[in-house]
Amino acid sequence: MKRNYFYNLIFSFSNILFPIITFPYVSRILGPSGIGKVQFVTSFSQYFTLIAALGIPVYGIQVIAAAKGDFFKLSKVFSELTSIYIITSLLLSLAYFALIFSVPFFGNQFQLFLFAGLIVVLSFTSIEWFYSGLEDFKTIAVRSVVIKSIALVLTFTFIKEGDDYLAYLLIVLFTIQGSHFLNVVLLRGKVSLSFSGLNLKRHLKPLLFIFSTTVAASMYTVLDTVILGFLTSDESVGLYTAAVKLTRITIPIVISLGAILVPQVARALARNEQEDMKVMVNKAFGFVLLLAIPISVGLLLLAPEFIEVFSGEGFLPAVPSMQILSILPLLVGLGHLFAFVILVPAGFHKEVFYSVALGLGLCLALNFVLIPAFLEVGASIANVLTEVVVTCSYLYFIQRNFRLSFNWMPSLKSILCASLFVPIIFGLRLLSLSAALTLTLSIGSCVLVYMTLQMLVLKNVLMMDLWQAVMKKLNL
Repeated sequence: MKRNYFYNLIFSFSNILFPIITFPYVSRILGPSGIGKVQFVTSFSQYFTLIAALGIPVYGIQVIAAAKGDFFKLSKVFSELTSIYIITSLLLSLAYFALIFSVPFFGNQFQLFLFAGLIVVLSFTSIEWFYSGLEDFKTIAVRSVVIKSIALVLTFTFIKEGDDYLAYLLIVLFTIQGSHFLNVVLLRGKVSLSFSGLNLKRHLKPLLFIFSTTVAASMYTVLDTVILGFLTSDESVGLYTAAVKLTRITIPIVISLGAILVPQVARALARNEQEDMKVMVNKAFGFVLLLAIPISVGLLLLAPEFIEVFSGEGFLPAVPSMQILSILPLLVGLGHLFAFVILVPAGFHKEVFYSVALGLGLCLALNFVLIPAFLEVGASIANVLTEVVVTCSYLYFIQRNFRLSFNWMPSLKSILCASLFVPIIFGLRLLSLSAALTLTLSIGSCVLVYMTLQMLVLKNVLMMDLWQAVMKKLNL
């Protein structure tokens, strides 16, 4: 599991490092308005890809993990799910293009919406669920690094002026579809794709259960951006995008352990190995608290420096939004653990659906009430309140259906350690250094203090295991 975690960590860091390098450059050239245009278009097209996925990215991990080791069974399951995905992609593509061609609203940025339609047309090539089910995280990590490296070169080559937002959109599309293309190419020898003798019907019921859950969950996480785009301006969307990107950029690390545990938990549940499942879940729970709490505290305290360094002074009005959203790594980390590591593998799709349906309704109501009055700040408040309600709902269903007891004591210890960030950061600000230097010294000092306290004073086993695993892979 340590090897898988290491590769998943590489994948997570590649998702963090790429926007850290590119977003400061792109945001300063395109400004809030240009960033807002691209984000609104991609968020809108992603709605259609979410529906086209029909829950396969979640369900596929489970069934692929169950078929692992049997080439014939694996090929049959993969072929059936891919066939369903192709059909739904075609149907949603027709709906998408019919909408942008017939509704005048899309005429202002028609070219952008037209190119973004490629995400919908080719959505069936998203087969990362297959590699996750096989626990082949090395392939996922290497592919991510390769594609993002190419995209990095393209960004600095073609984004030169404020009107280059179409080029930026095309690079975003390349990052998405390039990864999908490599996933397909690397399938050779792992599975055989066939369109004969398939039984698609047997997957429809579980897919519809997961579809109703995952679509609602994904909709409320991107709904704020779309509503903001319809009700306000590209500039507000751009400011909100800067705040969201910076607060969500660390989430892949927080949920990275959960991602590799999904197939293992699914197998443990299938074999009725309850104790093994409880051990894995509690380890993931402690890991989320260990990482998410200091990350959230750091984002809250360093929001002004993050915005100025990574987005530029033109995005400084986004600081209040980022401070409100700073708790998302903790909320999303716990929510992902509760829903996709515990409830979904155990078959509690209906309970997850109830939770996200509640979140979707609340998200809609709060956004339409708060955005007209408070713009991007209103969207931020709606985002956080929705995540709180959904995460608490997940926890309620876990307590009602499982004999699981979570140890919340590590959260108090992590909060205590992270509280030392306050004097460190405010002390560095008194030196009147540049925003970049203040941010660098603050992050370095806070990480050092937090790790030292966790490893040497509190003797946190998870932190020591993680450190040893990284050092071993680096041959140090």
